[in-house]
Amino acid sequence: MGIIIRLPSTISSLKQFHKLHSVLTRNQISDVPKGHLAVYVGETEKKRYVVPIAYLNHTSFQELLQKSEEEFGFQHSMGGLTIPCNEDAFFHVTSRLNNSL
Repeated sequence: MGIIIRLPSTISSLKQFHKLHSVLTRNQISDVPKGHLAVYVGETEKKRYVVPIAYLNHTSFQELLQKSEEEFGFQHSMGGLTIPCNEDAFFHVTSRLNNSL
């Protein structure tokens, strides 16, 4: 049996990573520690949070990023990544991720 490689999904993921990386490096803020990224969370009023980049590897955080991409594309007026969900949902996801790290 040969190994099956899903090239289209791999290429798509790589493109998404490069777009996200471009947004993040273009909008770096000096008070964000190495290994972290700033995100703005909220449906109307946005609050800034700093999260570990390790979150990017988790499905639940990737789902939040998909919502962000659908609503904003890769043009975020706040100067960082904006996640359009309520803070309770964000806290629920990040608390589960904190427990798994």
